[in-house]
Amino acid sequence: MTTPEPPHITVRGEAHIETDPDLARIGITLTARGTDRRTTLHDLTRRNTTTLDLIHSYGPALDTLETTALTLTPELTRRGRGEHIHTHHATTHLTATLNDFTALNELVTRLADLDLTRIDGPWWILRPTSPTHTEARHQAVKDAVRRARDYAHALGTDIHTLLALDDTTPDPIPFGATTHRMAFTTESTTTPPPLDLQPQRQTATAHITARFTLHPPTL
Repeated sequence: MTTPEPPHITVRGEAHIETDPDLARIGITLTARGTDRRTTLHDLTRRNTTTLDLIHSYGPALDTLETTALTLTPELTRRGRGEHIHTHHATTHLTATLNDFTALNELVTRLADLDLTRIDGPWWILRPTSPTHTEARHQAVKDAVRRARDYAHALGTDIHTLLALDDTTPDPIPFGATTHRMAFTTESTTTPPPLDLQPQRQTATAHITARFTLHPPTL
């Protein structure tokens, strides 16, 4: 006589933990423009060097600094029967990530005070290695076991064996915050007081699917 297979149950476990961010990321766009291509590129290089020196001066507060794009675009105008270059636009885009939010406030203010500089951000983020992610995974597993037991108890039985645990469904990325934008500004002789940027709380999320066998219930 064939022994019937034990009943199975599949449940989903999830956890959401709010915590303070580990890092803040800002985008910096530097611009130069002029009628001569070489002079425009020289101006952009000078602004880029000044900006890099300023950012690097924050030492341990700086987590990463990257150049993400460089563009040099001629603007054409029609004169007579042909097109002629009217002016050149050059931009470079930097991304800086900081781990010290007091330094962030000061740096953003100083960057926004530079000529032809735009700041985007900050975006508040957790490190991938944050222990909050680990805690969220632990809680998601406990939630799956609790749900499975709730269903089993409703049948007058209990879970028996774990068959599978799956977390291959991508977690939502807790990235993105209220963005503060500072448009092109002009240099002044005095640096304004640092902006007071308030970190946005982040949510570490974990989802898992668990499959168990049950002790055969008496129905």
